[in-house]
Amino acid sequence: MADQAHGVGGLTYDKSKRALPNEINIFIALVIIVLIFELMGQVLPYMNNQSFLFDFNTDRDGTILNIARLKIIILQVSIIGIISLGVTQVIISGGIDLSSGPLVAATAMIVMSFAQTELVNGNPNPKAVFGPWAFDLPVIVPIIVGLCFGAMIGAINGAFIAFTRIPPFIATLGMFLICRGIAQWWTRGQPVSFPTESYAWLGSGMMPVIWFALLAVLCHFLLRYTVYGKHTYAIGSNEDAARMSGINVKRHKVLVYMIASMLAAVAAIVLSSKNLTAQSGMGLFYELFAIAMAVIGGISLTGGRGSIIGTVLGAMVFGVIQSGFTYVKLDAYFQLMAMGAIIIGAAVLDQWRQQRAASRS
Repeated sequence: MADQAHGVGGLTYDKSKRALPNEINIFIALVIIVLIFELMGQVLPYMNNQSFLFDFNTDRDGTILNIARLKIIILQVSIIGIISLGVTQVIISGGIDLSSGPLVAATAMIVMSFAQTELVNGNPNPKAVFGPWAFDLPVIVPIIVGLCFGAMIGAINGAFIAFTRIPPFIATLGMFLICRGIAQWWTRGQPVSFPTESYAWLGSGMMPVIWFALLAVLCHFLLRYTVYGKHTYAIGSNEDAARMSGINVKRHKVLVYMIASMLAAVAAIVLSSKNLTAQSGMGLFYELFAIAMAVIGGISLTGGRGSIIGTVLGAMVFGVIQSGFTYVKLDAYFQLMAMGAIIIGAAVLDQWRQQRAASRS
């Protein structure tokens, strides 16, 4: 009984069954992955003793860290990371969203149409979609248009899932195709370019990282400290029990999908601003990468468990792996294969964790 302590009602607490918080495990995995790439840089003969995250020439940045690589890693994951914040909430509620990638493309095409400047190098905008009324609009206009379009798509997804009980996979897969079609139809596949300076600022420099961080804090607060978050976890854990406890499950599902799609719309705004153009092919695999970040971050695919902190750490793991593959000069097609294997491995690990938790209870 040395490892046990008595609790309320004579129940005992077995210290041997204590587990580290999931976020700690993900952080440890992140550190291990960094060390593996560091070791590969020293061991692989063609790497010439390069370092993955360190730069011992302190005169360059005043620190031993490779600041340039760190910036690349966080920039790579920031835009998809914004999508993953919404995907996390959908998965916690017991659903799935496959429409976010094409939604990014459709939103970017539409939003950029309202963010164009009239003159390019003194000449009329060659990529103009609308007439003079749509030139040089206040930056709030394209932002509102994008958020409203995202909310509409999310509301449609949520309504089909909640009121017709179509499986989320099927409903959002259908919306996947609809949004990709909208992106290609909007300008018949032609890119939309030349935004105003105020719109271009939204995705300039490290702004994508700032938006990701701010939205992560907001979503963490929503899930952890509000009624919305409690209802989201309750529905994902046991939908019938949530309904019997008085939660309006249908309305809440619509809300969750609306928030997820609005976050995808924000990602589209930041991406098109960063690239200074919108193309119908944008967002390829984004929905899968966002789901991968959430799964790597410990989100249970069966719903009811996970956190925004875990997803952010999962995004960092994803970014480190992606950057590390480039660092060791792994060809792009091998990178896709490896990322697929990692996603499958994370899903298998999630099932193992659930079985282990069930056996302990």
